[in-house]
Order: sequence, then structure tokens, then C-alpha cells
Amino acid sequence: MSQIDIQRLGLHGDGIADGPLYVPLTLPGETVEGEIDGNRVTNMRVVTPSEHRVKAPCRHFKSCGGCQLQHVSDAYLANWKVEIVQQALAAQGLETHLRPILTSPSQSRRRATLSARRTKKGALVGFHARASDVIVDIPDCQLLHPDLLPAREVVAHLCQIGGSRKGEISATATLSGGGLDLAITGGKPVDGPLLARLAHEVERFKLARLTWDGEVIATRVPPAQSFGAASVVPPPGAFLQATKDGEAALLGAVKEAITQGNSGIDLFAGCGTFTLPLASDYRMHGVEGDKAMVTALDAGWRMAHGLKPVTAEARDLFRNPVVSQDLKYDFAVIDPPRAGAEAQIAELAMSQLLEIAYVSCNPVTFARDASVLTKAGFELDWVQTVDQFRWSSHVELASRFVRK
Repeated sequence: MSQIDIQRLGLHGDGIADGPLYVPLTLPGETVEGEIDGNRVTNMRVVTPSEHRVKAPCRHFKSCGGCQLQHVSDAYLANWKVEIVQQALAAQGLETHLRPILTSPSQSRRRATLSARRTKKGALVGFHARASDVIVDIPDCQLLHPDLLPAREVVAHLCQIGGSRKGEISATATLSGGGLDLAITGGKPVDGPLLARLAHEVERFKLARLTWDGEVIATRVPPAQSFGAASVVPPPGAFLQATKDGEAALLGAVKEAITQGNSGIDLFAGCGTFTLPLASDYRMHGVEGDKAMVTALDAGWRMAHGLKPVTAEARDLFRNPVVSQDLKYDFAVIDPPRAGAEAQIAELAMSQLLEIAYVSCNPVTFARDASVLTKAGFELDWVQTVDQFRWSSHVELASRFVRK
């Protein structure tokens, strides 16, 4: 056994010691004891705990891999996430006003992907253990919204019907206005008898919709989501902000970032998370790579009342960004995936846009793109850090760029 001093917290939530050695479930300033195995430490025991260490609020924390940082005080974790944003910006020579973090409460996740595997007596449903394919049952999960927890029973039953003993199924469970929306992957191929049984379970459990390996088995009630004044039915498995609180925080920041003009473009628009609420005040054009999401956005606008004109197009913004000459809007909203948006940012930098609201789930690629915009004459006015993946190392943000 070796004694190890933890120096800092890594981007993935592991404590890091000299070497570097990576030690999960530790904090800077702690001394731990364990066995060194390559660059990891196993059989770890905390010798000298940090003042910021707390008792995990969830009884599943030690075995479940769904959370990485429940052993950390809320205040320390909040500061750490803001510091991640600050350090990413500093690496690009940037600084700005960093607002206090907005954190979603516990038991607020409205969307989660559960794993399930058939057993001799039934099925096991939950999250994977850390760095393992073992599934841990989570009946008292402190992440999931109470209305989402019953999905465990439904998924277990579906796994017994259509799962294989040799593999596991993955179930994306989402709360919607019509009830539980389930998208299953990894199940048995659908034949006539299985189709009939699955359709029966939709009625039995009062599911809004059940999708099986991309095929919609049945829609009992449209699984609608509210985006401002619009009601949208996303395609199965479509992106949705993890919590209502997180979505509200990001949308509030986006609205605050836009202070002038009459029209805007929403890049990587999804199903209209920002496009449709902004349409209460502005003419909007949404651009998204997924055609099914574009169709859902357009249908949501057409069924809504009191919104300004909204247009939408399906377009691969990585290979075919909207060029600067076509960005004839007063502002842009952009919410790219973790890779950022190098090609589209280059066009935004050359445009005559007055304001840009940039939403990001990766501070590193955000900082890279922010550097391009600031060198082109935009000023990074502020950054709002948002934590809707509580007790994880995941960091999201919204920001305002204004043309100098």
C-alpha cells in the first residue's frame, strides 16, 4: 500500500496525484492509501479527508457510476465548475464576467438512459457501475425525477419480453406531456408476436410512445414537449435538455443576450428549444442537421398561436455552414455539440451580426470558438455557467457576444 497526496481535481472528476495518478472519489488536499496499478489507484482508503468532503446524499453512490461527485460539497463543486470555464478561457487568453452558476435541484432529471439485462428471475435495470458493465439497481436514485423512476419497472418488463440473455438493452426514458416516452435499442428483432406483445404493454403501462430499435411500436398519446407557446412532438430519442430547470436557465440567458433587432437565426436548433420561445418576439430561422427534428420544429410552430414567422431547414452545419453573406439577421443563437462549430464560427466571425448567444456543453471547444469571434471584433460580454448534470463533471454554459 502507498500513501498518495491528491493535488487537483481532473476534468472528469477524478482526483489527480503526481505521476499523474488518477484516483476516483477523492479531493485536492486529501491523503489516501491504495495500490498503484499503472496510472490508477485501487483499493483506495482516505487517510486525511478534505474539509469539502461530505456524505453522499444517495445510498447507491458507492456502487453506481451514474454520479462522480456526490462526495463533494455543493459550494466546492459549484466553484470548481466555474473555474473549469475560467481556465478554458484563460488558455485562449480570454477573460470575462463569469456569473454565479445555476444548478438544477436533485431529483430533477426528466430524461435518462437506463441499461437492462435479463436475469434468471426477471431483469435488472439501472446504471452501470464505475468502469464496469455491471448494472446497478437504483430504486432510490437522487438524480431522476420521481415521475421518471417508474420507468425502471416498465423497462424491466420489456427486457423480459424482448431482451436477450446474452446482451443488454438500452432504454432512453423521457418525461413528456403525454406521459413516459421510451426508446429501446439492443432488443430482439421485431416479428409479429413480439410486435403484438409490445403494443399491449404500451396500453398496460399507459406509455405515451414506445420505439424499438428505431421503429415506433405505438403512440398512445403524443409525447409533446413545451417550447414557449409551442407544443412539439420530438422524434424518438431526439435531444432534449436534461432538466426543465437547466433548460429555463439556458433559455433565460439566451433571451438576455439578445437586446436588439427583429430577426434571428438559430444554428443547431434541434426541435426548437430556443427558436420557438424566441419567436414570441422575433422572426426566426432554425437550422438543424436532423430532418426529423426540423419537421417537428416546423409542425410545432404551425400549431402554435401568436408567434412571429418561423422558417426551418435541414442542413449539415459541419460540412455546409451558413455562409457570412447569408447571415442577414440581427442576431444568431448557436448551440453546437461537444465538438463545437469551427466551420460555422468562421462564417459568424465574418458576418455583420450584432449579437451572438452561444450555448455550449464543452468549455474547451467554446473557448476555442470564442477566441475566433473576439479576434474578429466581437466582445465576450459575459458567461453564465449552468449545471443540469448535478454531481457529474459535465459543464454547460450560455454566453453573450456583441459586436464592438
